[in-house]
Amino acid sequence: MLRSVGQRRVTTGSGEDPRVRELRAAVSRLRRELAGHPVEFADRGIAEDELAALDAMAVSGVPEVRRLRRSLLLIAGSIGSVSALSNGLTSVRRAVELFGEPPHELR
Repeated sequence: MLRSVGQRRVTTGSGEDPRVRELRAAVSRLRRELAGHPVEFADRGIAEDELAALDAMAVSGVPEVRRLRRSLLLIAGSIGSVSALSNGLTSVRRAVELFGEPPHELR
């Protein structure tokens, strides 16, 4: 498995990275909240697709930080104005932040 420089895998006794477990739990929660939200909004499909992408990245192991942040931005842009989903979105943001900053590119 390839990882970004400075990114290391942290595991528990179960062998699962606790950051990945936290990300999966936060994504699952927001997916449930979104599915139960009665009001349709224009970018709902984008949020659903990006939540599915985040879950797929988490299942595959330690995800790439830049890709996590990109998905988070798309989700936030899609549902950011729906106040009923703000707690779930905050949980996903905090879970993404557990993975730290992506390494800076040298130019």
